[in-house]
Amino acid sequence: MLTASGLVKHYGGVAALDAAGISAEGGEVHALVGENGAGKSTLVKIISGAVRPDAGTVELDGRPVRFANTRQAAEQGIAIVSQELMTFGDLTVLENLFPLGGPGRFGLVSNRAMERRAAPVLAELGLEVSPYARVETLSLADRQLLEICRALLLDPRVLILDEPTSALPRAAADRLAGTTRRLAGRGLAVLYISHFLEEVIRVAQRVTVLRDGRTALAGEEIGQVSVDSLVAAMLGGAAPEAIVRAERAVRGAASVSLGGVSVYGRLRDVSLTASAGEIVGLAGLQGAGHLAVLDVVCGRARPTAGSVRLPGGAVPRSPRQAVADGVAYVSGDRKGRGLMADQPLWENATAVRRLGLGRDGVLPSRRRMVERTEGLVRRLRIRGGPYDLAGELSGGNQQKVVLAKWLDADQAVFVLDDPTRGVDVGARAEMHEIVRDLAGDGKVILIASTDLTELVDLCDRVLVFQRGRLTDEIVAQALSEQALSRAMNAGFAVAP
Repeated sequence: MLTASGLVKHYGGVAALDAAGISAEGGEVHALVGENGAGKSTLVKIISGAVRPDAGTVELDGRPVRFANTRQAAEQGIAIVSQELMTFGDLTVLENLFPLGGPGRFGLVSNRAMERRAAPVLAELGLEVSPYARVETLSLADRQLLEICRALLLDPRVLILDEPTSALPRAAADRLAGTTRRLAGRGLAVLYISHFLEEVIRVAQRVTVLRDGRTALAGEEIGQVSVDSLVAAMLGGAAPEAIVRAERAVRGAASVSLGGVSVYGRLRDVSLTASAGEIVGLAGLQGAGHLAVLDVVCGRARPTAGSVRLPGGAVPRSPRQAVADGVAYVSGDRKGRGLMADQPLWENATAVRRLGLGRDGVLPSRRRMVERTEGLVRRLRIRGGPYDLAGELSGGNQQKVVLAKWLDADQAVFVLDDPTRGVDVGARAEMHEIVRDLAGDGKVILIASTDLTELVDLCDRVLVFQRGRLTDEIVAQALSEQALSRAMNAGFAVAP
């Protein structure tokens, strides 16, 4: 029913798609998988009319089509439910289902007619809510189903579900999986995009894998693949035979610990320990919960259950309190969270100790602060002087300045959130060396990174999260990009 072939799309000099394609038949669920940046989103945008390809064709029922926008695609029977929900919380269920006005008579919209039109679709999806309930009162799972219901009311022939379960708990995800199969049973072609590979194997009949903008695996029967073979196709290498789960071995007294911590909508019953001298990685897909752990340790998120302990037994109750108790936060968002771009390097490098901790006294000595900054410049190999404006340094050197202010404060716990984002290879290697030195000095290091290679290079072990749960732990001997990708994508390792 739907065939996309030879699709090419460039953004500047970068090829988002390079002769990629997919084919989906009516009555089947066809999964589309690949790493972040593989080209999935671009492919879906082309099929749904949001983006026009540089080359290639899209066909419906053997007839070439070319859409100027998503409305034209919808008129041809292609509906998409995006990962980012487009519901309106202050409107009712009916108003969300018929945002442009529903059926009626004599040009007037009839609520009763809209109810009659929506009722069978709501029933088919198992969405038992009042049509007059405000959407802000619905659960996330019900809002997801509401989006699908709105798409089905368009009577599509092709339904695209983009990461439909990424933010859902296991029970709701299983319910949606059953709904997806029933929709395909009606004769729809369902294109199912998901990072959860075990879910893909449960739901889909066929699967296509994209890698670096190209089709790495085309329409393979689901019975012929496994999680490991899909990971291998996604990454272009051999997948590990198994992921080693080891007992957590610590190299010193426990320094940071979470016991049964939950944060509403972000974490569920998470327990972990990171010790002095350890570099512990936190990994997961977007919204998996690993970044919420960083927020809890830094005092930016308050647990709704469980306990958090810093070195010496302190509890991080606010960002300011966490800093006072020895927590450093190094963000890859240097402009938004880490740097005073219009101030000289010395003011940036001494800011935490001088302003946040007040250790330089009421009348701090500029000479001493400049001297400390010169020492940090040498230690971190920053290409700039104490009086240079921080915003005029290169990106890599700016990121080193963000790290420098926490080294100046001599904190006990270093929380690193994508610490080398946007820096060149040389600066990255130098920052990694500093992180290893910090661990050697007995600091606790917690690091989250979107770069799996960085986690493999730096970490003693990596804790993997899915949907707010800690689901796996990979120790140094077993650490590889393939092992991490599999653990992040494979599915739940624990019951909800």
